[in-house]
Amino acid sequence: MTRRDLLLNQMQPVRAVNLRLDPDPLPFSKQNPEAIARHWHIEKAAQPALFNGGVLMFSQMDVADDELRGCCHLTDYASLLYWRSIRPHPGVIHCFAHPALVAKDGALVAIRMSQRTANPGKVYFAAGSLEEADLRDGVIDIAFNMEREVAEETGLNLRTFTHEPGYQVLATTAGTVVFRRYQLPMSAEAIADRIQAHVAVDPDPEIDGAVILGDSTAAPDGLLPHMQMFRDWHFANPMAV
Repeated sequence: MTRRDLLLNQMQPVRAVNLRLDPDPLPFSKQNPEAIARHWHIEKAAQPALFNGGVLMFSQMDVADDELRGCCHLTDYASLLYWRSIRPHPGVIHCFAHPALVAKDGALVAIRMSQRTANPGKVYFAAGSLEEADLRDGVIDIAFNMEREVAEETGLNLRTFTHEPGYQVLATTAGTVVFRRYQLPMSAEAIADRIQAHVAVDPDPEIDGAVILGDSTAAPDGLLPHMQMFRDWHFANPMAV
């Protein structure tokens, strides 16, 4: 088996994603309970809508035989937010999935997070933390996570769209992102309109609406660095249809 570490700030193609649950607690959470609790108190005071639910975080991740592999542990959102405030931290990896919505003209359609979330005003693809609900027999179903988050935030059903067979992985100090491009048979404006219609009737929306990235120069306020790297890669490597 050929193994290699993830390279920082570089798009890496993989054939598959194999992220497995370790039933033991995340060492980081066990070692820092007081600091995590103090930080959560501060975050909750600033954003009362935050919920300290369960999330999956990683103690190990690499690429082996063209497959992203990792070991995850069930912890809480408070641990994630505390880690985020001090990152990077040895032995802790945050991983999340990004389904990239690609319009028929090649434009990307992202979303802007609502002011009541932990990422107010930030622009990235509809996504959320990996959770226990995404596990299937102890293995994360990354496609299901993408489908669930996109449906919740935008109302779109990813299962009805074509996607690339593999994934692109981007590791940064802010976390490891698993991208998959989905081709939608409509214009970017039509996609944005459908997302906006969903937000309008959602009683508790997590997003403010859609943001179109029409070309490699698109740089709306709040566009996160990992999104800028993916934007550049996407327009240099158009999706085959």
